Amino acid sequence: MKIEIIREILKNKSLNKEFALITNLINGESEIFFPGNNPNGMFSKYSEEIEKIFHLNKNGIIEDSEIFVQIYKNPIKVIIIGAVDISMYLIDFAKNLNFEIIIVDPRGYFASKERFPDTKIINKWPNEAFDEIETNTKTALVTLTHDPKIDDPALKYALKNKFFYIGALGSKKTHEKRCSRLLEVGFKKVELEKINGPIGINLGGKSPSEIALSIISQLVSEKYKN
Repeated sequence: MKIEIIREILKNKSLNKEFALITNLINGESEIFFPGNNPNGMFSKYSEEIEKIFHLNKNGIIEDSEIFVQIYKNPIKVIIIGAVDISMYLIDFAKNLNFEIIIVDPRGYFASKERFPDTKIINKWPNEAFDEIETNTKTALVTLTHDPKIDDPALKYALKNKFFYIGALGSKKTHEKRCSRLLEVGFKKVELEKINGPIGINLGGKSPSEIALSIISQLVSEKYKN
């Protein structure tokens, strides 16, 4: 691989750009590919296949060719509202799944570095915390406090900004009350259907670790729908 390509890879990664490295496995020629752009030269005839592989987020060789596509994508940002026991297990599961975790909880005695080492913590109310977090439609929200004063503002923000995944802890009855509050402030029923509540895939588990497993399973499933 040419040194110019390596430098370009490092530069784009430092700028948090998402791209792919396209390589001809026969002659070693490589090119940086950005989604929505057409590749050059001998790679141009594989434009559709490269775009497809990029959006599938899975490295691979284009069928009936010697063209290898390697994906470079930023970690998906997961904002957890509530520094509870479930959050600890959720972080453990997320470590090797290309998720960037941020915990938001104004209660400093819960959200501490002692309980959550090596994790970004924001000890503020959600409305204030979101001023410090860069979000987009690839961001996910998980609310776990059971406290409407903390969870609801975060849910409102995620709905307005069209997060790709929104999940809220609580029973069906709790979720019905939650939806009623959001309807009262102007959200539509179709918007509230985007909230996974009760959160997680129904695995039947009840312990914090089992609930965390059900949440991360649903999150991964939703990730590959987009």
